[in-house]
Order: sequence, then C-alpha cells, then structure tokens
Amino acid sequence: MHAPQPSLTPARAARLILTLSLAATVGLGIGRFAYALVLPDMRDSLHWSYSAAGFMNTINAAGYLAGALLASHLVRRFGWSAALRGGTLVSLGALALCAVSGNFVVLSFARLVGGFAAAAGFVAGGALAAQIAQSHPERASFLLSLFYAGPGLGILASGLVAPFVLQAFGAGSWWIVWWALAALSTLLTIPLLLAPIESKAGITDTSRAAFSVWPVAIYLAGYFLFGAGYIAYMTFMIAYVRDLGGGALAQAAFWSLIGLSAFATPWVWRGTLALDRGGLATAIILAFNTFGAALPIFGHSTALLALSAVVFGVAFFAVAGSTTAFVRLNYAPSAWPTAIAAMTIAFGIGQTLGPFVVGAITDALGSLSYALNISAAMLALGAIASALQRKL
Repeated sequence: MHAPQPSLTPARAARLILTLSLAATVGLGIGRFAYALVLPDMRDSLHWSYSAAGFMNTINAAGYLAGALLASHLVRRFGWSAALRGGTLVSLGALALCAVSGNFVVLSFARLVGGFAAAAGFVAGGALAAQIAQSHPERASFLLSLFYAGPGLGILASGLVAPFVLQAFGAGSWWIVWWALAALSTLLTIPLLLAPIESKAGITDTSRAAFSVWPVAIYLAGYFLFGAGYIAYMTFMIAYVRDLGGGALAQAAFWSLIGLSAFATPWVWRGTLALDRGGLATAIILAFNTFGAALPIFGHSTALLALSAVVFGVAFFAVAGSTTAFVRLNYAPSAWPTAIAAMTIAFGIGQTLGPFVVGAITDALGSLSYALNISAAMLALGAIASALQRKL
C-alpha cells in the first residue's frame, strides 16, 4: 500500500475513515444483521421452519468466510479501493435481490453473495483505514476505531426502519422492507463512491513467519464458540421479542440499543484490550457478552430486555478487537497475516454453523427460549476456553 500522506490532517483522516466505515454499515450492519428484523415475517409468510430461517444466516456467514479468505487475492488483482467499492455495490445488489423473490434458492444465493461481498469490502476498508490512521501514529488507535462504528450504524439505521415498515404494510411485507433497506443503503453508498480514495494501491508481498495451531488451539476454540453463540442471538432475538408481544416500537428500540451500544466499545474496553495476559482480555469481554445474552432467560420485563441489548451490544464488537490485540501482543508482525487468518477461519466456521444448528434444535424442542439458552451457553464456554489460553 502507498505510504500515508503527511498532509492529511487529523480531522480529514477521521472523516475519510468514517466514510470508509460505510462499507461495513451496508455490508454487515444492514446486509447481515438486518435479516433478524425481517426473519419473523419471512418465516410466517414463506412457511419456513426455524432451521430454514437459520440457514439464511448460515449461508451468509459461509459467504463471508469465503470472502475473507479470498479478499487478499481480490485486492492484489483489483486494488484496495476497487475491492472496497465493488464489495459494497455487490452487497447493495444482494439486498435488492432479497426483495424480488420469495424463492428459497434465490434468497439463499442473495445471502451467499451478500456475505462474500461484505467480507471483501470490510477487509479492504479496514486495511485502508489502518493505512490512513498511521498518518497520525499518536492518534492511530482512536482513528482506526472509527471504522468499526460502521456495523453499529447499520444496526441502528435498520432498527429505525424495518419494524415500522412492517407495521405500516402488514403481514407479508418483508419484501418491502428489503427494498427500503436497499434504498437506505444506496444513500449510504454514495459518499463512499465519491470519497478521494487511492484506487491503484495493492498488496506488497511479505514473508510470513511460521504459525502453529496447537499453542493457541484452546483460544481458537473459544473464538469458534463466540462465532456460533453471538450469531444465534443476533439471528433469533427479534423473533423472541415479537413472540413476547413486542410490537414495532419494542423491536426498533431493542435493535437500536444494540447499535447504539456498539459506539461505546472503543472507550469501554480500551484498558481491557491492553492486557498482555494470554486470552484474559477476550475472556473478560466474552463473559460480559454471555451475561447480556443470558439476561432474557431470567425474565421478560422491558428493563431486562433493554439491559440485555445494551450489555450485548457494548461487548460483541469488542471480541474481534481482542483477538487482534492478542495476535499483536503474542506474535511478530511477520506472523500477523497467518495468525489473523486462523482466527478468521475459526470464527467463520462458528458463525456459519451456529444459526442452522440452533434453529434445528429450536424446531425439535419447540421454543425460541432454547435458542437463547444455547447461545448463552456457547458464549460462556468460549469465555472459559479463552481464559485457559496462556501468553505465548
């Protein structure tokens, strides 16, 4: 990648990184997570089982895993900003495709392609954000954290749109919600297309140090369990709120609280992420994540559900940051690409299997409360596994 330009002021760097974060807003915040808001109406209208509904997030996660693994190849061929913009535009097309057909195969294809494109945009955007942040090393951590506000913005925006569209147009209007989300994403994509981003920057090949799975096998297992547990919560929680009698306002409030809480992540976990004690930082954050996911098990009051959304939201984006910190503190820079790839694979497999498996268990046992119990249990096991990881 090209060296950061010294003329880039901190304010301009912040604005540019926030613009880059719109790729994550469209691809992840809306493209992946907004499905939970539409799932109950799609399931009722299209007569899906919970396992079929969970499969839509499973195949999206499978596409994301494939996109993350192939992102470096795409960047080498097309450049960073081309991968960023192209991935975001394909994510936008996948959202529109979800609106035009109720066919299970077509919808599965749209979710698969959307996941792949979101990964390409997220990886390229994150690398560009890191490059820009390095133009001001003393503020690099804060500047880079701005990029990770993107998914939270998407969750917040979709939470303020989808429930009220469903309420206005009634049962069977899931396809109108997808059109509304595609229109919203189009508006969010425009600044990204107009931003002055270098389009010819590519990857410079560097030697990679050897990486062994065994010394971090327990840590990888913990990250796998996080992937399986968090996505189950994010897939089925809105359906759970609706089954409890929550209308459009309750669903919008719950989902928006998750999105808003994500904005606090860099400040809440700043000290924890600096802990250089093996998997301790990840274990602490996952313990909070578990607490948030488990709260609805103990009651259905509005206050308890709101607290669940806040605690879960402030923790779940921080887990990925803790794994990056673990790699940075335990490996030489030459080993970072391989180590991060291993983390991505473990996480990707977990979030690919989680929704389908939990949906199948829910079908067998007949209640969404089991989905929440299993989600919290997997997160708790992930926290325990991470705590057992020693410093290398």
